[in-house]
Amino acid sequence: MSLPPLPDLLIEPTVRAALAEDLGRAGDVTAAACVPAEERLSVVFAARKAGRISGLDCARIAMTMMDPSVRFEMVAADGDAVEAGAALARVEGNARAVLSAERTALNLLGRLSGIATLTDAYVRAVAGTKAKIVCTRKTTPGLRALEKYAVRCGGGTNHRFGLDDAILIKDNHVVAAGGVAEALKRAKASAGHLMKIEVEVDSLAQLDEALPFAPDVIMLDNFTLADLAEAVRRVGGRVSLEASGGVNLQTVRAIAETGVDAISVGALTHSAPALDVGLDAISNGA
Repeated sequence: MSLPPLPDLLIEPTVRAALAEDLGRAGDVTAAACVPAEERLSVVFAARKAGRISGLDCARIAMTMMDPSVRFEMVAADGDAVEAGAALARVEGNARAVLSAERTALNLLGRLSGIATLTDAYVRAVAGTKAKIVCTRKTTPGLRALEKYAVRCGGGTNHRFGLDDAILIKDNHVVAAGGVAEALKRAKASAGHLMKIEVEVDSLAQLDEALPFAPDVIMLDNFTLADLAEAVRRVGGRVSLEASGGVNLQTVRAIAETGVDAISVGALTHSAPALDVGLDAISNGA
């Protein structure tokens, strides 16, 4: 799978903050105590379990921030499916620097690869239907750009990146505005010509209330399979339909088969287990 990498400019602040958190007030006292200052070390990042990879640039930047002269050779690429034991990258550099960057690199690489791996499982579960698997804003604070990139590495599609991307009228907005129709009237009056509007509905009655306003997307929240299929029939392709709520790997295929256009899955980013990735020493410079 080939996809454009994130610019280093977007990754560096997160990696820098993670390194600073780990280094604390005195730096890596273990490496300083045990490893000669000029020692060199060669290591390999390797997958302990099979999965989909994301975050190799995070690992690279962590290493180069600690040692600008480090040699970082990628063996795999973000988006690749790998087997257990596969080498992901080979690194050679100052031993103290490599060891100090190890945990930050592994934390980010494992976290993002876990998201990509889980996303890939959902994408494969709906293969052959028209439904896209999309993420949500249920991301780790400060890691949204990276986690949404990881979703793309897994073959998923991104929903909004933030509150300013599009108008998304949720249930509490509906209550505060006084109903679906009133919320959509106000949204239509306020939106610029490039701003899309999505509204969440929780019943077929609310769906019928929303349709005359022709929003770009209608989110069908916690609908039964029968009601999802009925919603698809009533809409007849006039607007895009997104299913949400109660989605897991056991239910997602049946949801997709109702004919919805997208299925949003918060679990992609809020519940993905990290992929087990390790850093193994090959040799030192002795």
